[in-house]
Amino acid sequence: QIAKLRREQYGASTERTRRLLEQMELSLEDLEGDAAQDDLAAEAAAQKTASVTPFERKKPVRKPFPGHLPRERVVIPAPCACPACGSSRLSKLGEDVTETLEVIPRSWKVIQTVREKVACRDCEQITQPPAPFHVVPRGWAGPSFLAMLLFDKYGQHQPLNRQADRFAREGVPLSTSTLADQVGAAAFALMPLYRRIEAHVLAAERLHGDDTTVPVMAKGKTDTARLWVYVRDDRPFAGADPPAALFHYSRDRRGEHPRAHLASWSGILQADAYGGYSELYAPARVPSPVIEAGCFAHARRKFFELADVEGAARRKSRGERAGMIYPIALEAVQRIDALFDVERAINGKDADERLAVRRELSAPLITELHAWLTAQLAKLSRNHGLAKAINYMLRRWSAFTRFLDDGRVCLTNNAAERALRCVPLGRKAWLFCGSDRGGERAAVVYTLIQTAKLNDVDPQAWLADVLDRVAGHPVGRLDDLLPWNWQ
Repeated sequence: QIAKLRREQYGASTERTRRLLEQMELSLEDLEGDAAQDDLAAEAAAQKTASVTPFERKKPVRKPFPGHLPRERVVIPAPCACPACGSSRLSKLGEDVTETLEVIPRSWKVIQTVREKVACRDCEQITQPPAPFHVVPRGWAGPSFLAMLLFDKYGQHQPLNRQADRFAREGVPLSTSTLADQVGAAAFALMPLYRRIEAHVLAAERLHGDDTTVPVMAKGKTDTARLWVYVRDDRPFAGADPPAALFHYSRDRRGEHPRAHLASWSGILQADAYGGYSELYAPARVPSPVIEAGCFAHARRKFFELADVEGAARRKSRGERAGMIYPIALEAVQRIDALFDVERAINGKDADERLAVRRELSAPLITELHAWLTAQLAKLSRNHGLAKAINYMLRRWSAFTRFLDDGRVCLTNNAAERALRCVPLGRKAWLFCGSDRGGERAAVVYTLIQTAKLNDVDPQAWLADVLDRVAGHPVGRLDDLLPWNWQ
């Protein structure tokens, strides 16, 4: 128990581990660069000596550059005469092409839209074409600039002050407050698309739900607010409807927030054991109760953390690699992994086929798992970590076995966790939201960007085109601008 508490208090979290891995990858890049530099130095030294054979490092085979990139041919002319005999009778045998990837630095330009003004000589009426549309009234920012601003802030986790510094280095000084005005206006212009995505998500028969913390500025401190996500993804059971992610912001984690988000919705909700969802599952709920589906990834994680927590603590203190593990926790992980093996084979098949395979292969495993968990629980102290992990499953057994009755249900809630990953990844970069309005604006833009990613659409290119077209687009054809319909 002490080792488990130490892990909870001092252990590396998922986000911290990811940052450490990124730092290690940066170190690996430096080592690769050093090795390449040493290769060139060894090659130069080998040319000066005849007795030393240079060391040759095996390099990975490089993939060809993407075919859609433009090619610029730089031809090195062949000699006009043979260097051996001086003859000018040369015939071309072929050519060798060496491709080098190059980047053109970002270029800025000012587009001047000229509106000519004319006067009628007969009636003296002055006529002039209307001014072009700007997201901000009388604005100055073009749609591509606004799309870059939004995507860098919410998709690449670059706060506006850092973007302003980069723009200034490129010779375009813009204040942070000016950029913030553009972000607010662009988010307001995109609200109709957010509402269409919200309606699409809430029309689903099954949703993934999850939430994560987001610091928000308060008087002299930061409060811990929440970003909620509801993901519609029917691809695991061969559904024809496109995937989408819907984000909401709230100042706290009270259960009234998910109840408000899903007030008019009923169906299957895949989520963790957060108590705020309990009223959604009530039989007397109006319009109808939400059906709970458990997440085996959450259940497995509790056993996985206990499988070698003692061994990890001992290895850390002694510097050793080997250590003891909890055999019960390890066996629980192995039994749950057997269920995942079945799911991998049927992922993407239609609901009926998935259900038939589950009843044939997964149902016996579930029966054995329930009997085994019940037997192990009788041997453990009620306060032991393993007992708590087992009770987490047994007390929600109907939710965990829901996938045996409905082929649409997934084994995990990983779809929601993947959609939420953008928040903890960028949290250390932007530190906190400036206000509740800022959190709500973040939820809107996260919805747009993550939905575009789920549909394999470049978010920045899509936002640029939508911001350019949304003003003159007919309201009745607004769905044409959604990521899964966008051309």
